Amino acid sequence: MIETERLILKPLHHDQLLKYIRDDHSLEKEFGLLPTKKSIAPGLQEALLESTLPDVSDRDRNYCYKTLWIIISKEENRIIGDISFVGEPDQHGEIEIGYGTYEAFRGRGFMTEAIGRIIAWAKEQPDVKAVFASTKKENIASYAILEKNHFLHIGEVDDMLSWKLELP
Repeated sequence: MIETERLILKPLHHDQLLKYIRDDHSLEKEFGLLPTKKSIAPGLQEALLESTLPDVSDRDRNYCYKTLWIIISKEENRIIGDISFVGEPDQHGEIEIGYGTYEAFRGRGFMTEAIGRIIAWAKEQPDVKAVFASTKKENIASYAILEKNHFLHIGEVDDMLSWKLELP
């Protein structure tokens, strides 16, 4: 678990991921949080079931790179979004992140703060040298979050923009 002034970022274990996927508020109950209305995108749900759950069960790997991290607002006592790494660092020390803020909590700087903190965590990991992210061209809010966290636009393919942050 890592924190900011307003947020708690918590990586989920296998059983907690199952509760997240069920979306029956049992995860919030486990953490003593108020229920949050969220919509799990079909692509995310499929990824969680097919790759994240099996990877998190592998005790020989660092599950923090394999799982979903929930983002909790301390003030609201609710899950307001999530963030994940797309696997462990590759041979060049590069990792990719994906993230999403639940609709009711957008536009309040939560994800900018969460991305900044997860980058600070990544800097502390000896194998991480750079962080990548992708955004849709039309998702201005998403790439504004990356720009505020000093990511540089490095390319585009079709409707997707690629971003990179080199870590010192």
